[in-house]
Amino acid sequence: MATKTISFNRKAYHDYSIHESVEAGIALTGTEIKSIRGGKVNIRDAYAHPQRGELWLFNAHIARYEEGNRYNHEPTRPRKLLLHRRQIDELAAEVMQKGFTLVPLKVYLKNGIAKVELGLAKGKRLHDKRESIARREAEREMERAMKLAKRR
Repeated sequence: MATKTISFNRKAYHDYSIHESVEAGIALTGTEIKSIRGGKVNIRDAYAHPQRGELWLFNAHIARYEEGNRYNHEPTRPRKLLLHRRQIDELAAEVMQKGFTLVPLKVYLKNGIAKVELGLAKGKRLHDKRESIARREAEREMERAMKLAKRR
Protein backbone atom coordinates (compact mmCIF):
# COMPACT_ATOMS: atom_id res chain seq x y z
CA MET A 1 0.00 0.00 0.00
CA ALA A 2 1.50 3.27 -1.15
CA THR A 3 0.90 6.21 1.19
CA LYS A 4 1.99 9.79 0.59
CA THR A 5 1.65 12.30 3.43
CA ILE A 6 0.27 15.59 2.16
CA SER A 7 -0.12 17.64 5.34
CA PHE A 8 1.04 17.08 8.91
CA ASN A 9 -0.42 18.95 11.91
CA ARG A 10 2.54 19.67 14.23
CA LYS A 11 0.48 22.14 16.25
CA ALA A 12 -1.88 19.34 17.33
CA TYR A 13 0.94 17.48 19.09
CA HIS A 14 1.99 20.70 20.82
CA ASP A 15 -1.46 21.84 21.96
CA TYR A 16 -3.07 18.46 22.72
CA SER A 17 -2.22 15.14 24.27
CA ILE A 18 -3.36 12.49 21.79
CA HIS A 19 -5.09 9.47 23.38
CA GLU A 20 -5.91 7.43 20.26
CA SER A 21 -6.08 7.90 16.51
CA VAL A 22 -8.36 6.63 13.75
CA GLU A 23 -8.22 6.74 9.94
CA ALA A 24 -11.17 8.26 8.07
CA GLY A 25 -12.00 8.89 4.44
CA ILE A 26 -13.03 12.34 3.24
CA ALA A 27 -15.96 13.05 0.91
CA LEU A 28 -14.47 15.44 -1.68
CA THR A 29 -15.37 17.08 -4.97
CA GLY A 30 -13.25 16.74 -8.12
CA THR A 31 -11.34 19.99 -7.74
CA GLU A 32 -10.63 19.28 -4.05
CA ILE A 33 -8.86 15.99 -4.71
CA LYS A 34 -6.79 17.61 -7.44
CA SER A 35 -5.76 20.37 -5.05
CA ILE A 36 -4.90 17.79 -2.35
CA ARG A 37 -2.74 15.87 -4.83
CA GLY A 38 -0.96 19.18 -5.45
CA GLY A 39 -0.25 19.45 -1.71
CA LYS A 40 -2.34 22.56 -1.06
CA VAL A 41 -3.90 21.60 2.27
CA ASN A 42 -3.75 23.30 5.67
CA ILE A 43 -5.22 21.47 8.70
CA ARG A 44 -3.62 23.57 11.45
CA ASP A 45 -6.88 25.06 12.78
CA ALA A 46 -9.17 22.19 11.72
CA TYR A 47 -11.29 19.99 13.95
CA ALA A 48 -13.91 17.26 13.55
CA HIS A 49 -17.30 17.24 15.22
CA PRO A 50 -20.29 14.86 15.15
CA GLN A 51 -23.59 16.25 13.86
CA ARG A 52 -26.81 14.26 13.37
CA GLY A 53 -25.04 10.89 13.38
CA GLU A 54 -22.31 11.95 10.95
CA LEU A 55 -18.77 13.19 11.48
CA TRP A 56 -17.75 16.49 9.83
CA LEU A 57 -14.37 18.16 9.33
CA PHE A 58 -14.43 21.94 9.89
CA ASN A 59 -11.87 24.68 9.08
CA ALA A 60 -9.66 22.46 6.91
CA HIS A 61 -8.37 24.73 4.16
CA ILE A 62 -8.03 23.07 0.76
CA ALA A 63 -6.90 25.75 -1.70
CA ARG A 64 -8.90 26.35 -4.87
CA TYR A 65 -7.66 24.33 -7.83
CA GLU A 66 -5.83 26.70 -10.18
CA GLU A 67 -7.12 25.09 -13.38
CA GLY A 68 -10.64 24.82 -11.97
CA ASN A 69 -13.56 26.63 -13.58
CA ARG A 70 -16.59 28.38 -12.11
CA TYR A 71 -17.54 25.12 -10.35
CA ASN A 72 -14.45 25.29 -8.16
CA HIS A 73 -14.92 24.43 -4.47
CA GLU A 74 -15.13 26.67 -1.40
CA PRO A 75 -11.74 26.36 0.43
CA THR A 76 -13.01 25.98 4.02
CA ARG A 77 -16.35 24.26 3.54
CA PRO A 78 -17.33 21.51 6.02
CA ARG A 79 -16.39 18.07 4.69
CA LYS A 80 -18.06 14.80 5.61
CA LEU A 81 -15.77 12.14 7.09
CA LEU A 82 -16.36 8.54 6.15
CA LEU A 83 -16.29 6.03 9.01
CA HIS A 84 -18.31 3.01 10.09
CA ARG A 85 -21.41 3.80 12.16
CA ARG A 86 -19.94 2.05 15.22
CA GLN A 87 -16.75 4.17 15.01
CA ILE A 88 -18.76 7.39 14.68
CA ASP A 89 -20.88 6.47 17.71
CA GLU A 90 -17.80 5.63 19.82
CA LEU A 91 -16.00 8.86 18.86
CA ALA A 92 -19.15 10.95 19.44
CA ALA A 93 -19.48 9.45 22.93
CA GLU A 94 -15.83 10.31 23.69
CA VAL A 95 -16.22 13.88 22.38
CA MET A 96 -19.23 14.44 24.62
CA GLN A 97 -16.99 13.71 27.63
CA LYS A 98 -15.35 16.70 29.25
CA GLY A 99 -12.32 18.08 27.42
CA PHE A 100 -12.06 15.69 24.46
CA THR A 101 -11.94 16.88 20.85
CA LEU A 102 -11.20 15.33 17.46
CA VAL A 103 -8.16 16.89 15.80
CA PRO A 104 -6.83 15.98 12.34
CA LEU A 105 -3.21 14.84 12.68
CA LYS A 106 -2.36 14.35 9.02
CA VAL A 107 -3.88 14.18 5.55
CA TYR A 108 -2.46 11.59 3.19
CA LEU A 109 -3.16 9.66 0.02
CA LYS A 110 -3.50 5.91 0.41
CA ASN A 111 -3.64 4.12 -2.94
CA GLY A 112 -4.82 7.38 -4.52
CA ILE A 113 -7.64 7.92 -2.00
CA ALA A 114 -7.54 10.90 0.37
CA LYS A 115 -7.57 9.95 4.06
CA VAL A 116 -7.31 11.92 7.29
CA GLU A 117 -5.90 10.61 10.56
CA LEU A 118 -7.99 11.92 13.44
CA GLY A 119 -6.69 12.04 16.97
CA LEU A 120 -8.90 11.87 20.05
CA ALA A 121 -7.23 14.63 22.04
CA LYS A 122 -7.41 16.48 25.30
CA GLY A 123 -6.10 20.04 25.50
CA LYS A 124 -2.81 20.65 27.31
CA ARG A 125 -2.48 23.28 29.98
CA LEU A 126 0.39 25.77 29.84
CA HIS A 127 2.46 23.85 32.41
CA ASP A 128 1.99 20.63 30.38
CA LYS A 129 3.37 22.39 27.30
CA ARG A 130 6.37 23.62 29.28
CA GLU A 131 6.95 20.11 30.58
CA SER A 132 6.87 18.70 27.01
CA ILE A 133 9.35 21.31 25.81
CA ALA A 134 11.69 20.63 28.75
CA ARG A 135 11.54 16.87 28.12
CA ARG A 136 12.25 17.34 24.40
CA GLU A 137 15.23 19.62 25.11
CA ALA A 138 16.61 17.16 27.68
CA GLU A 139 16.43 14.38 25.08
CA ARG A 140 18.29 16.58 22.59
CA GLU A 141 21.01 17.28 25.16
CA MET A 142 21.39 13.55 25.84
CA GLU A 143 21.68 12.84 22.10
CA ARG A 144 24.33 15.56 21.74
CA ALA A 145 26.29 14.12 24.67
CA MET A 146 26.08 10.62 23.17
CA LYS A 147 27.35 11.86 19.80
CA LEU A 148 30.17 13.75 21.48
CA ALA A 149 31.11 10.64 23.49
CA LYS A 150 31.20 8.52 20.33
CA ARG A 151 33.55 10.97 18.61
CA ARG A 152 36.11 10.72 21.41
